[in-house]
Amino acid sequence: MTSRERVVAALRHEEPDRVPLDIGGTESSGLTGIACNSLRAHLGLPQGKTQIFDVYQQIAKLEPDLRDALGIDTVPLLLEPLAWKPFALPDGSPCEIPETWRPEPDEQGDLVVRNDAGTVVARLPQGGFYFEPVHAPLAAVEEPAELDEHAAAIESFDWPSFADESLDHVAARAERLFRDTDLAIVGNLQLHLLAAGQLLRGYEQFMIDLLVNQPLAHALLERLVDAYTRRADRYLDRVGHLIQVVLLNDDLGTQTGPMLSPTCYREMIFPHQKRLFAHIKAKRPELFLLFHSCGSVRRFIPSLIELGVDALNPVQVSAAEMHTAELKSEFGAQITFWGGGCDTQHVLNRGTPRDVANEVRRRIHDLAPGGGFVFTQVHNIQPDVPPANIVAMVEALRKHGASR
Repeated sequence: MTSRERVVAALRHEEPDRVPLDIGGTESSGLTGIACNSLRAHLGLPQGKTQIFDVYQQIAKLEPDLRDALGIDTVPLLLEPLAWKPFALPDGSPCEIPETWRPEPDEQGDLVVRNDAGTVVARLPQGGFYFEPVHAPLAAVEEPAELDEHAAAIESFDWPSFADESLDHVAARAERLFRDTDLAIVGNLQLHLLAAGQLLRGYEQFMIDLLVNQPLAHALLERLVDAYTRRADRYLDRVGHLIQVVLLNDDLGTQTGPMLSPTCYREMIFPHQKRLFAHIKAKRPELFLLFHSCGSVRRFIPSLIELGVDALNPVQVSAAEMHTAELKSEFGAQITFWGGGCDTQHVLNRGTPRDVANEVRRRIHDLAPGGGFVFTQVHNIQPDVPPANIVAMVEALRKHGASR
């Protein structure tokens, strides 16, 4: 099978020739810049550009030589900047960042990024590895009518300002990827809802809104979906015929359980997801809908299936209620598990290569039978992961992931 055929077969719940591998096909299944540089050195590959396309999580684009070396079956259709510039990662190793992302030191020694008004919108604490969003532009809003004053912030949410290329550039890259590779192309629309409210209003404030200011919460989510459907139409009109998977994001779970009660979710979040997901499905019914949500999300899976979600990522196996054998038994005929291949909280970063291989074998045993499994580690590979463990993970997949 080609990589594209392999991924599509898995999404159709057919057993491909081998379990497909995704590393770097999304901004939640890739490598941090430091991990990318370490892995390239370990494999004897020359220093690459290490372009950091997700500046908050510090996630790097994977260059073709690394993708080939690992045998990856996916490639993301990213939103990129028009220009890149040299920068140094927190460990001092080289990378490139978007030209319009302009970190500068503040008086505390942190790196901060300011918007055009001079407000600090992101901060990388001294000694840290990631930029944190620190500005909630809608924090002072009290009534739904006030949202009209913030239309620009709502309309532009989830399309990073530093990703300033045009849709013409995105479409041209999609055409090259479709023509020149046989990889499964993942179109990343992001399009958060719960997380969008938390970032626009402030995490604590939006969680309060969901309980005590529901008219405002619904009004914000309605405006977000209005903006997102317009954006999806423009995007899918240009590249929908070239991609196979479209990624949407949110975070509904925590380490120990759901982030919000299933009742609150069904009342406040589900109706807006339903309108958005149905719009995308109607626009391009042939596309597979991949939904990212970290944490303990088992209790939401029936709702996600009802929404038309085809695949779930990252399948956080270390979170409560996320037991792979049980998930496969209960939901495996209805949804593909895109992840869960190796625990990144305890095994990939702290285990030996043998521990990693045993973990991979267990997850393949649980999730692969009958198709419906795309292998990737649980979320992004962090700076503390030994590159030998990444190689052990991929080698174990090759050994145990072939169809019997």
